[in-house]
Amino acid sequence: MPLQTAQDFDQELLILFDAYVHGTIDRRGFLDRAQKFAVGGMTAAGLLTALSPDFARAQVVPKDDARIKTEMLDYASPNGSGTVKGYLAKPANMTGKLPVVLVVHENRGLNPHIEDITRRLALDNFVAFAPDALTPLGGYPGDEDKAREQFAKLDPKKTAEDFVAASAFLKARPESNGKLGAVGFCFGGGVVHMLSTRIPDLNASVPFYGNHPAAGDAVKVKAPLLIHFAGIDDRINAAWPAYEAALKAANANYTAHIYAGTQHGFNNDTTPRFDAAAAKLAWGRTLEFFNKHLRA
Repeated sequence: MPLQTAQDFDQELLILFDAYVHGTIDRRGFLDRAQKFAVGGMTAAGLLTALSPDFARAQVVPKDDARIKTEMLDYASPNGSGTVKGYLAKPANMTGKLPVVLVVHENRGLNPHIEDITRRLALDNFVAFAPDALTPLGGYPGDEDKAREQFAKLDPKKTAEDFVAASAFLKARPESNGKLGAVGFCFGGGVVHMLSTRIPDLNASVPFYGNHPAAGDAVKVKAPLLIHFAGIDDRINAAWPAYEAALKAANANYTAHIYAGTQHGFNNDTTPRFDAAAAKLAWGRTLEFFNKHLRA
């Protein structure tokens, strides 16, 4: 059966799913309101399944790919959760030191898709590290609904400190050439924006469709920013004009791309919201950006 795309679903249903994914409505609320779109033998529960991730089908780099080495590591986060786990991937045949890239997940923790993104970066000759914000609650539970429920229980301030600590941990790794980049998606995009205001020696920041910091924080941005937006994503995009004005006023180094006709989450190839052309273009720009700013 061919993979479905966003065009196979009513836009109102896609907006409803986005609200569910981000906690604005619960599962029952989604199912009740999605019922009117359940036609032709499809149920509301079936629509939810169709819109939800299929990790195995979308995997690009297998876990046992001989070209890379991966491991789970613990790092200290004294101002956050104490100790946090993360997934490290690097080229198997690396010689010398390489740029390091922090990978920040969506609001479900370190799921198989983010692990796959981390391995992809390793194949492109980076050392990549993806922390799991759900570590203090036992880690990613293997179920997206449970993961979202757990995510809502996190202390946001401690979680932010966990990613600040991860940045320092990664930059100090023996494999590191001293240049640090960060890329994040959705919740993770918001974290990368936050890091760009918190870490003066961050060398490159790439947020995908993430919440912006307060406009007053734009003056703290020192890292070059490459910002990716979905075209159909009012929840995120409404705040952009004010933040862009603040970045301009602060003479920040930023580039923003809006991918027309795409949905929030268009880079995530595990769901129908994935847009192959936009994702290819955005990821190509991301790698070019990291190569420019992180290679010695």
